[in-house]
Amino acid sequence: MESELTSTTGPQGRSWAEAASSAGASIRAADQWREIRSLGRNGVQTTLPSGREVLQFASNDYLGLSAHPAVIAAAVVATEVLGTGSGASRLVVGSRPVHDELEAALAAWKHAEAALLFSSGYGANVGVLGALARLGVATGHPIGIVSDELNHASIIDGTRVARVPIAVYPHNDVAAAALAVEEHRREGRRSVIVTDSVFSMDGDVAPLTALAALAGDTGSLFVVDDAHSVFAGTSPYGSVVADTGAEIVVVGTLSKTLGSIGGFIAGPRPLIEWCRNTARPFIFSTAMPPAAAAAALAALAVVRSDEGDALVGALRRNVDRFDPAHRSAVIPVVLGDSAHAVEVSAALLERGLLVPAIRPPTVAPGTARLRIALSAAHTGGDIAALLAALADLGVDVDTRINS
Repeated sequence: MESELTSTTGPQGRSWAEAASSAGASIRAADQWREIRSLGRNGVQTTLPSGREVLQFASNDYLGLSAHPAVIAAAVVATEVLGTGSGASRLVVGSRPVHDELEAALAAWKHAEAALLFSSGYGANVGVLGALARLGVATGHPIGIVSDELNHASIIDGTRVARVPIAVYPHNDVAAAALAVEEHRREGRRSVIVTDSVFSMDGDVAPLTALAALAGDTGSLFVVDDAHSVFAGTSPYGSVVADTGAEIVVVGTLSKTLGSIGGFIAGPRPLIEWCRNTARPFIFSTAMPPAAAAAALAALAVVRSDEGDALVGALRRNVDRFDPAHRSAVIPVVLGDSAHAVEVSAALLERGLLVPAIRPPTVAPGTARLRIALSAAHTGGDIAALLAALADLGVDVDTRINS
């Protein structure tokens, strides 16, 4: 009799490949199947694999820094001097001086005592929440997590990895978050309040001041995923949360505003050092390539310069062409039905405009949308072309943005 260890069949007597094919068919039937689209070159003006020119409104490279000459030059030099890879985790032999320099610069940028690099922003969220759970165990003060219902998937997965009680509050509902904190307190737990600063699919901003005040008043830790923050007032440091008394850890990414790859956390030095020693995605991942760290460091220098201010201003003007009151570079045009969203996206592509359709399960059922990501590299003419195409397709942008 064939043993289970040598069997070539998987679930229900089928091969694993057959099982995957069958399960995949159900995703296709639900109109949720996705394919990878490769673009021919970097930038807002790009090409499809066919060679066709398109104008894309899909990238999170908000300031266009992935194509900045100084950023590219820094990556080239680092590659020539230090090679293409780091070879190991930072705690073995993977660290290079450029990693240390970047952490110091990121800490200064976020007005924090220290920062720690991760190989991805996803890993940073998973890592910090797991490390905080271990801190609760080590100190005898268990934690509970209080998380916004629209937080990024990496935060959701981080809460699961943490294996602690989780309270999910309705989107941006500070009163509900306060009730969750109180429930944790009654059950003997300290709270970690975690939220995106700018929500990646809705483009709206968390009530950072109110949440920070809640954290300060209750002795909770405030963890903010700052990945999509570009404009003043959408980041937790500075005047936004001044005088709240909150202890704050910022999670960030290097792949959006800074045009590179990787993630980081920044905050009080003892917490960052604890994460350096206990965050598993940091400990057990090869360090980010020196070229990526050097590129991010050069991009950060641009962001903190007059040129960076000009780029942020250009991006702000592009957002204003859609909605002067909107506070981020992510503009959702909610269409509701998934098939309709896909149809409109395809019709835009026929006009040479690449705007992705976002469907469930990424967003809630009935809220399929176009996700427009703007860049400082877009021109006024680019924005006008998109608005004209949407109008031609019968999409009322003013209504759909605020639906």
